[in-house]
Amino acid sequence: MYHNQWGGPLEIAESVEDDDRSRNLDLDRASLQRLDETQQSWLLGAGEKKKSNNIDLGCMTCSKKLFKGFVFIFVVVALIIGITVLIVKFAPRHHHASPPPDNYTVALHKALLFFNAQKSGVLPRSNNISYRGNSGLKDGLSDSSSVNLVGGYYDAGDNIKFHFPAAFTMTLLSWSVIEYSAKYEAAGELDHVKELIKWGTDYLLKTFNSSATRLDYLYAQVGQGGQGGPTTPNDHYCWERPEDMDYPRPVARISTGSDLAAEMAAALAAASIVFKDNAAYSKKLVSGAKALFQLSRDRRGRYSASVPDAATFYNSTGYYDEFLWGGAWMYYATGNISYLQLVTTLGIGKWAGAYGGGPYYGVFDWDNKLAGAQVLLTRLRLLQYPGYPYDEVLKNFNNQTNIVMCSYLPVYKRFLRTPGGLSVFNRGNPAPLQYTVNAAFLASLYADYLAAGDIPGWYCGPTFYLVQTLRDFAKSQIDYVLGKNPMKMSYLVGFGNKYPRYVHHRAASFPRNGHRYGCTEGWRFRDSKSSNPNTIVGAMVGGPDLKDHFLDSRTNYNYSEPTIAGNAGLVAALVSLSGNNKTGIDAATIFSQLPPMFPSPPPPAAPWVP
Repeated sequence: MYHNQWGGPLEIAESVEDDDRSRNLDLDRASLQRLDETQQSWLLGAGEKKKSNNIDLGCMTCSKKLFKGFVFIFVVVALIIGITVLIVKFAPRHHHASPPPDNYTVALHKALLFFNAQKSGVLPRSNNISYRGNSGLKDGLSDSSSVNLVGGYYDAGDNIKFHFPAAFTMTLLSWSVIEYSAKYEAAGELDHVKELIKWGTDYLLKTFNSSATRLDYLYAQVGQGGQGGPTTPNDHYCWERPEDMDYPRPVARISTGSDLAAEMAAALAAASIVFKDNAAYSKKLVSGAKALFQLSRDRRGRYSASVPDAATFYNSTGYYDEFLWGGAWMYYATGNISYLQLVTTLGIGKWAGAYGGGPYYGVFDWDNKLAGAQVLLTRLRLLQYPGYPYDEVLKNFNNQTNIVMCSYLPVYKRFLRTPGGLSVFNRGNPAPLQYTVNAAFLASLYADYLAAGDIPGWYCGPTFYLVQTLRDFAKSQIDYVLGKNPMKMSYLVGFGNKYPRYVHHRAASFPRNGHRYGCTEGWRFRDSKSSNPNTIVGAMVGGPDLKDHFLDSRTNYNYSEPTIAGNAGLVAALVSLSGNNKTGIDAATIFSQLPPMFPSPPPPAAPWVP
């Protein structure tokens, strides 16, 4: 035992000192618990530094476990993205083919080609009809009139140029482009159809003095068919290629022809809207249309009364329907209110037969434009509504259009119908298809007019029909033409596997052997039992009889001859049905030249100054 300096036992002193130190240390640790980590680090020393489970990222702190999870996810996502990029970049690509075009679009491509085959004059290199060449290069120039009438279209299977149905053809094609330019573009045919129209209107501008404001005459026809006797060399007696024509081709000039002049005015006016982006050409067309329409009003009479040859093949039964038709197109092309005043005059519609019946009421063709004019003017009422004082007559046209559409429906038995489902609009006469396709076009177009006006349908007496009823009718008729018929034959040459092979058509019937055949030498090809050596793709033939029978015979033109007017109606119907119904019509373009129907509000008054 040890003793300290005060005499106490040393071990007692040590015990007291240890107790004091222990108490002081406990106090120190308790106080340290209230200090932050930084203070602890220098108070406790390196050996006693507290370990942290957090990571300081500068702007925030998070646990090490959470941070490692984030890093892992980031690496996995980066790998996935990288692998995906490599696959997309280097893997073989499979291009999914576009869905095949519908039958109407396929048929449209072919139907337009027929017009290439009918061209007269110096053909462009892009014409793409291998068996056709330059022809009719002396038309008008070899006649006593000495006018340049080179160009245009041959009417049918012969080589005559009839200007009355040719003008109607251009009007109908232009109408289809104005309404369905988007569908033409979707089919890749917009430039083509516009080129075809311009080929026709360029020629029509040659048939009168297009630089004059008032006219004394115009030309109605080039070539001859039924005049001069049964053995006179002409376009019907001779069977020659257009390129080999060596017989006289007289020109018919007239000074009275309200129907022809008004139809030509309609053609140029409608085309001026098609070519509105070509200001100079559009203006030229409008100028010519004005002069022609004025001639039609100044010198009243039927053109065919002055042209006996035309009366044999394209006889006109009147001209008031052309006044309505041409006047409507003149209003759309110019915006001149005087044309609207004319077509809404009660007397014009009355003389055109707009308020009566008759066996041909509702038939739309190269002679009777009434049904088309009423649909065209109904468009104005439904989609622009000019109001008083025009609405009374426009409402009558609207009502008559509804009646015509009712008459198209088979349930009302207004027109003949074959056992196979073809509606016959020409009262059982030969070559019914051109009238049928025109009706199909009007029905499909009117359905689109109603849809554009948010009108769900129309009434036939007490029965309400939806617009789809009109589309169904149009489709049924065009489907018949394309092969859904008892003969199981497409009446559009080149469409499907079975179609006419003996088309009544001079150019298609000659072999391409470099030999020139004269007037009667060609008869052996006309009468040959062999099918045509050249397939005239896109030609719609005349069609079957009332029992759905069709005779594929070159010598029977009632069945097998195509015409440009018939094909124009088919093209219009096909484009209206092509694609899908969502596209519809171009509702605004036809109104582009029209002035505002109501006056603009006056400008606000000047502010009051005390």
